[in-house]
Amino acid sequence: MRVFLLVLAVFSSYGCVFVKANTCSTGIGLSNIDNLTSEFGCPNEKHLCKDGNCLALLGLSQSGKFPWDYEEGEELSGGKAMTSFVTDARAFLQFGKNSPLTTISDFTVGQSVFEVPWNPGFSSTLPDRDGLGPFFHTNSCLGCHVGNGRAVEDDGEPLVFTLVRLGVGSKGNDPEPVYGSQFQPNSVAGVTKEGTVHLEYDTFSGTFQDGSLYTLRKPSLVFSELGYGPFASGHKTSVRLTQQVIGLGLLEAVPEESILSQSDPMDLDGDGISGRPNYLWDLTGSGKSLGRFGWKANAPSLKRQNSAAFSGDIGITSPMFSQENCSSTQSLCSSATGGGDPEVPEEKIAAITKYMQLVAVPVRRNASLAVILSGKKHFFLAGCNKCHTEKLVTSSNASFPQLSNQTIRPYTDLLLHDMGEDLSDGKADGEASEREWRTAPLWGIGLFGAVNGRARFLHDGRAKTLDEAILWHGGEAEKSKNYFKALNVSDRASMIRFLLSL
Repeated sequence: MRVFLLVLAVFSSYGCVFVKANTCSTGIGLSNIDNLTSEFGCPNEKHLCKDGNCLALLGLSQSGKFPWDYEEGEELSGGKAMTSFVTDARAFLQFGKNSPLTTISDFTVGQSVFEVPWNPGFSSTLPDRDGLGPFFHTNSCLGCHVGNGRAVEDDGEPLVFTLVRLGVGSKGNDPEPVYGSQFQPNSVAGVTKEGTVHLEYDTFSGTFQDGSLYTLRKPSLVFSELGYGPFASGHKTSVRLTQQVIGLGLLEAVPEESILSQSDPMDLDGDGISGRPNYLWDLTGSGKSLGRFGWKANAPSLKRQNSAAFSGDIGITSPMFSQENCSSTQSLCSSATGGGDPEVPEEKIAAITKYMQLVAVPVRRNASLAVILSGKKHFFLAGCNKCHTEKLVTSSNASFPQLSNQTIRPYTDLLLHDMGEDLSDGKADGEASEREWRTAPLWGIGLFGAVNGRARFLHDGRAKTLDEAILWHGGEAEKSKNYFKALNVSDRASMIRFLLSL
């Protein structure tokens, strides 16, 4: 492997960029990048890096334009047709600007299915809203997705909005024999609830390279009042925070080949990033489909995601998940009165799926400000964009015209990445390992506080700030985390300002 000193000079408003690197194939040493302020005295030495991979590793094009430069229209995160210009508490509740009346009608009908509460048992007066439970989290989708955002519990409170996946077996892919695949904390009258669970935290401190201190907290689950005895020996658990419900139709419309083109499971380009897809068995067992949704990309479509949520979160049966979540030992659950067979018909699944497809993405704020662009520069130099892909383009065969051929900026590649042992939950999900998580879309991340009053980040909500979330990154993101830790306080703040603008 050749060792060389690379000096790359690029004319721009940022001045010369000098890069010292040991190898081209294993990546640029980010800590060796020095950005000088002078635009003068820059020799034309770009020819010293003729290998296009070197420039690609820096995120630079052959033209010398920086990828963190402001791009006209980058405020339109959801593209021209699916970007909303509401940025207050209702930011995640909008349809695309200039939507036709038919779209607004589909949106409104599906929104009612999403928001109106369900009632337990059978109801002759409200036959289209009965069947809640027997086990459930809340009585509506809106109960966990408040404002289409993330409902979160106070520290120490029992988990209701945040769910806990369960499993047994070597990877945890098989349901726990008594409690199933998901722990459900509430139940209808006459049925013993499964129990109570909350999070407790261990805290520890660290130091940035400039000497500033930080504190992180690591959660652990505490179960109590288990209604059906102890869990099986060797059971696995995984905490899953509620996710925001925006731009999902756009992500569903990204062509599969576009997602797979970014996959590099063997890290053949040597950049340390090895994203790979998660494939899920069809419910008929006839084949596998590419996962796109959920923390571990464990749902291939919004229809399946919605049907699974009805079952696991509200206890509502559907054509896709027709059985109640009752194990053989939960006899009171099995004998409880239901709301029909199925409790939510196909037409309502179709309605809520259309709604989820049509929720727009909020516009970015202050994208051209110098401090935001400085933060964007560090985001790219840290290599964050290698997983949090800035731009994707939707297909021309989307179910709605406004989802078709849109250039969107979700900051995700929809692939699985190894995030290190500290973020491992010990439970696999489909083909996703214990340490792997889907790259979370970053659009809307700066509005969590406006929508829900507070923000939590990462799959289990352990991070209260974006700084904390970055500091938990490991595995494929270890170098990016270390780059962030090496920044001074001003540059760290600018990077956070950039993220909050999304």
